[in-house]
Amino acid sequence: MKAIILVGGEGLRLRPLTCNLPKPMVPIVNRPFLEHMVEHLKRHGIDEIVLAICYLPDLIQRHFGDGSGFGVKLSYAVEPTPLGTGGAVKNSERFLNDTFLVFNGDIFSDLDLTEMIMFHRAHKAKVTIALTPVEDPTAYGVVELDSRSRVKGFIEKPSRDKVTSNLINAGIYVIEPEMLELIPAGHHSMLERGLFPDLVKRGIPFYGYQSHAYWLDTGKPSDYLKLHHDLLMGKAFSRLPGKQMADNIRVEGRCKIHPSAKLIGPIVMGRGCIIGEHAEITGPTVMGSGCIAGQGSILDEAILWQNVKLGKNVTVINSVIGNNTTVKDNARVTDGSIISDNVIIGRGNKLEHGIKVWAGKTIEDNAISF
Repeated sequence: MKAIILVGGEGLRLRPLTCNLPKPMVPIVNRPFLEHMVEHLKRHGIDEIVLAICYLPDLIQRHFGDGSGFGVKLSYAVEPTPLGTGGAVKNSERFLNDTFLVFNGDIFSDLDLTEMIMFHRAHKAKVTIALTPVEDPTAYGVVELDSRSRVKGFIEKPSRDKVTSNLINAGIYVIEPEMLELIPAGHHSMLERGLFPDLVKRGIPFYGYQSHAYWLDTGKPSDYLKLHHDLLMGKAFSRLPGKQMADNIRVEGRCKIHPSAKLIGPIVMGRGCIIGEHAEITGPTVMGSGCIAGQGSILDEAILWQNVKLGKNVTVINSVIGNNTTVKDNARVTDGSIISDNVIIGRGNKLEHGIKVWAGKTIEDNAISF
């Protein structure tokens, strides 16, 4: 069976993390998001994958190539302009000749794909949609089922008084190839607003597969942080990089850690990191390769990308700092703040309460306090 991963979007909700990277390449525990998805498919025997791409496609193609380095066979369906979920699937039609899976590229899940495919076949479905329960379904598309798990309708972002179920579209589908005939070619279209309502209207066998597997829409920076927390705390399954150095501390290569530094896992550290005298690092924290935590620095629930340089007595709490960024002495980055690539944060600045700093910006010493 083949799979299509829909990774054509610009990741606007994740800005400024996606200023210089397509969303599939944003690192999740020091590996591109898309690597985790490919690995999940491979675990279930699905090793022929079509990537439906549009935004910065060259970066994705250069990293993954033909997929052989990742144990899969990759093909690319490049969209000249964004075609939507339905249009992207239709644009991949030339690669499809049998039952196939579709993955929304915003979703991180360890759903049992093998079991879902068995459900699809047992019900002789033409399309099966994965469903996941959420506490507040008003922000999503709620899927209504009958007593046999057949889909009978959708309610997009219903008001609280109209919520009939807590089951929402999980963004994972099993589809029979003949259903592609119902999607218009060369036009922007959405599966959720086009094909799926059409299936219900026509009475075509369309079923909902309910799952309590881990599921997270990673579109927002707060959810990006939450995913790291959940992976490092073992709430979701994915292979973590590096080797176990100590209790809940994984290191990908040689690092220099001062004997006076205090490390409390879970922590993942890329190769070439330097941890200075009396620095304190508390997990869940991830440091990309080439990061430096200066003397007296404090990291707690922090996500650092590659080559981040922290000066003396820098504090980073529950925040993300992008590639090649420098945070100078006595600065603070806390409370869900998001700092993009190639930023310079001067001494003594306090960036708090979810502030966002775009790529390439320089903040002078003692210039900002939020």
